[in-house]
Amino acid sequence: MVTTIGVVGPSDLVTSTSRIIKGLRGVEVVPLRYRRETDTPKVMADAPGSVDAWLFTGVVPYQIAAAQDLLDRPAAHVEYTGATLMRALVQLLREGHDVTSLSIDVLDEADVRETFDEVGLPMRGVRVLPYRPGLSLDEIVEFHHEAGATVAITCLRSAYEKLRTEQTTLRLAPSVHSVRAAVNRLLLVHDALRSDDAQIALGLVEMSPDAESALQREAGSLGGSVIRYDDKRWLVVATRGPLEQATAAFTELGMLTRLKEQFGPVRIGFGIGGSGTETEALARRALGRAKTAGRTAAVVSLRNDIDLVLVGGAPPRAQQRSKLQLLAQRAGLSKATLERLQELVRATPEDGLTTRSVADYLGIQPRTARRVLNRLERAGLADATGTQLGTGSGRPLVVYRVHL
Repeated sequence: MVTTIGVVGPSDLVTSTSRIIKGLRGVEVVPLRYRRETDTPKVMADAPGSVDAWLFTGVVPYQIAAAQDLLDRPAAHVEYTGATLMRALVQLLREGHDVTSLSIDVLDEADVRETFDEVGLPMRGVRVLPYRPGLSLDEIVEFHHEAGATVAITCLRSAYEKLRTEQTTLRLAPSVHSVRAAVNRLLLVHDALRSDDAQIALGLVEMSPDAESALQREAGSLGGSVIRYDDKRWLVVATRGPLEQATAAFTELGMLTRLKEQFGPVRIGFGIGGSGTETEALARRALGRAKTAGRTAAVVSLRNDIDLVLVGGAPPRAQQRSKLQLLAQRAGLSKATLERLQELVRATPEDGLTTRSVADYLGIQPRTARRVLNRLERAGLADATGTQLGTGSGRPLVVYRVHL
């Protein structure tokens, strides 16, 4: 099956990016060129309906599309990484420019600092304007004017056109590696979304750069694949079912402990959503939560602001003893209640649970049973899967799949 990718960006970058993508089997390219970044919505609206996924040549058009809710199918943008900046610095040095007096837009300041540290250059005369949603062309140009640097480095074609007549200006272009990484990420997301019976799960992993082989092996136990996401992170693409099973209903993650023992601190953020764009955003949120949780941590983020912290692996018996207690604390219910519900789930594995079945089994009022199921849902332990007609004339009963 052929995947059609719409490449959105300025003419020259669309041409170079499309040339790289055309070498991939099973991929067709639709060039979507604009003159200015603000034309992004128009070129997307004019795109043919055959486009299966969006690939943006930079973060700015991607964010413009996201802000206007135009990411209606899998989408990704090419990252401008430290390697891209390194190539630019080498070019400037060859041309005899002073690389200790620079103004740089869009790139992350931490990436810039790391790149300068790697090549042994001082940062005292370097000014950085990281990208933020809503950052305008005028603000970017004003930043470079006020910086007063010898050379301006920009990621935007429109800024380059304005600045190059005033000072030495270099426009960054994504590397071949960055383009391929973005396309691979996009294809994995799109292929996973093709399956109607599997909800996609994306995991962002931050750990030692020497850990890729071990991470590949660990991801296999989740039924997942691993690719490079950027210079510092990997992306694990899996589906909810195997992930939920491997983590004992999102309670523990054995690979967390094993990877830590071999490679030191590791942080993992899994996102589970209804679309590729939503799932990637949830994975980023989960990784952010993991960073605040400790030097080694894993978090699963679901819809409705549900963030589930996973503990490291434990011996099987200890896992069995602690699992229900952890789930009970998460849901705000007693361990005894969860044990009874677990019995009910095992007795009716195909039927799902309703307020009526829970009320009858636990001997409680329907409104109390409804609160129990709502707490399980907020804790990520239950999903509403449909409705069931009752025996009376009241409203249909909501059917829940409960993960215990």
